[in-house]
Amino acid sequence: MDKNTDNRTIALAALFQCVEGVRQLAHEGQVDQQLFHTCLHSTSNENTDTIQDVYGDINQLKIGFNVLLYQLGTSQLTPDGTQKNLEVTRYAINLLHLERKLSANPELFQKLLEGIEDVQRQRKHFDATDETIVSRLAEIYSDSISQLGPRIMVKGDQSYLGRTEIAAKIRALLLSGIRASLLWRQAGGSRWKLLLERGKMQRRAEDLLKQIP
Repeated sequence: MDKNTDNRTIALAALFQCVEGVRQLAHEGQVDQQLFHTCLHSTSNENTDTIQDVYGDINQLKIGFNVLLYQLGTSQLTPDGTQKNLEVTRYAINLLHLERKLSANPELFQKLLEGIEDVQRQRKHFDATDETIVSRLAEIYSDSISQLGPRIMVKGDQSYLGRTEIAAKIRALLLSGIRASLLWRQAGGSRWKLLLERGKMQRRAEDLLKQIP
């Protein structure tokens, strides 16, 4: 993968889309279905010649680009006047940190890859958001990423967080976030890049959003 601003912007938008899905599930008990399908599909997608291939096309990341703009902006308010949700930023930062720890643990990384290969075989029979796939992705997250520590503490409405199916969807989205974090690093992303290219990525996200119907 080329290490350029475009690829880093797309990867970061994908990461923000995943954690926005986590926020929706934790606070509302439901998630935008296109968002959910795009994120979960990326985790087991074998067509990965380019970062656009991983997500189908940039049209599928419209929510992620918008969240990126909100989160990287200097204002404490979103365009609709509501308070910026810092939970989303915290989840994203934690996932970037966990991905680095995972990459430094070859044994656990291999275990995760074997799990994803299993999901890829299942995808021949099930859609990306089928309960069978969601449960398997959640299991992979628990068996690999959760072992790294510290665990990501998701905040929200306990009436939703206590439901097994919601918890599984959240873990599946967090695993998709690890995938996006890996793409971010492969595209040359780092803490310094995030700091130094913040404005440039905002402008690129705005340009890419204009291309989306």
